[in-house]
Amino acid sequence: MATFLFNFFALLTVICAVGVVVNKNTVNAAMCFMLSLVGVAGLFVMLDAYLLAFILLLVYAGAVAALFLFIVMLLDMQGGTRKPFKPLTIVAAAISAALLTVGVLTLYQHPSLSSAPVTNVPGASLKDYAYQLFSTYLLPVQIIGFLLLISMLGVIVLSKKFEDAETSQ
Repeated sequence: MATFLFNFFALLTVICAVGVVVNKNTVNAAMCFMLSLVGVAGLFVMLDAYLLAFILLLVYAGAVAALFLFIVMLLDMQGGTRKPFKPLTIVAAAISAALLTVGVLTLYQHPSLSSAPVTNVPGASLKDYAYQLFSTYLLPVQIIGFLLLISMLGVIVLSKKFEDAETSQ
């Protein structure tokens, strides 16, 4: 049963993540994103990480994705023809792909990363989580917060309707 549930949640997560990338309709993409987060939360529950699953559903699926969904719906964005990519965008995408490939290959060659030994995991309290969050994992949390800020600004910039400079003069 555990194998079936793992395969189900993993498949749900991957299919919905592909749906986010492939969908041209932003509302459908946001709904696929929320379903993908539900799949990840299901995987967390299978790992007995109930707090992480709850926080993922509460914060990301409940607040962030729903906020983006309502922003997109309120601004009534219509998908149209896309402009061709600029050379700078192509160069940035190539550099990002190269860095991602280097990171994946590095993790593949060194699969065991050193970490602090965790003691008494089943009886871990919320105080232990908070201590780890604000001491050991402070930088990753700050990076994720910064990425969320960038994505929120990206939604605002993408939803802004630009008028041609020639027609306004």
